[in-house]
Amino acid sequence: MTSQRTRDRLVHRLQEKGITNTDILEVMRRLPRHLFVDEALAQRSYEDSSLPIGHGQTISQPFIVARMTEVLLEKGVPDKVLEVGTGSGYQAALLSYLVPRVYTVERIEALQNQARERFSLLGINNVYTRHSDGSWGWEANAPYPAIMVTAAPREVPQGLLEQLAVGGVMVIPVGQRNGMQTLLKITRTATEYLQEELDAVRFVPLIDGALT
Repeated sequence: MTSQRTRDRLVHRLQEKGITNTDILEVMRRLPRHLFVDEALAQRSYEDSSLPIGHGQTISQPFIVARMTEVLLEKGVPDKVLEVGTGSGYQAALLSYLVPRVYTVERIEALQNQARERFSLLGINNVYTRHSDGSWGWEANAPYPAIMVTAAPREVPQGLLEQLAVGGVMVIPVGQRNGMQTLLKITRTATEYLQEELDAVRFVPLIDGALT
């Protein structure tokens, strides 16, 4: 169930759903998603569905991963990306093959440590991790031309808006903790933040505080 044929079928399903960025599709074809889930779930790792990764968190559905990445890169490849919510590390790993530098923050230290081990196993050395409250972002490396948030706040954190570069794009799910949220694309101009509603989505909530 982790064979190349199985990965090819997943990529074909993503294409049928409207994903067109060939670079993203090729990375997803090659990236071993089964390494980012518990061994007991490996046989389901190339289904187009989210899966639990422990600590009340999930690895996102491949279509949502591809969709958010495609939106983030539609104006070109930025020199760096801030990801809020490392989780399993799969999204950051995908970005690492597409973007020169990936900065990723995670509030649950155990998940962050597991993700680091996976990056090391895959020889990924352009992902920089931090154990922190995600709503704070990572100010030391700001501004960012691209920010991806993989957990849902009730409203967009002001700190993340301030760390978005002028001309930059943020992709973020926003809404109530229970039920569906709205995936937003936020573009910062010299004078304002422009919001575009994309899809109805379901993410774990973005929670304040960092856990050890």
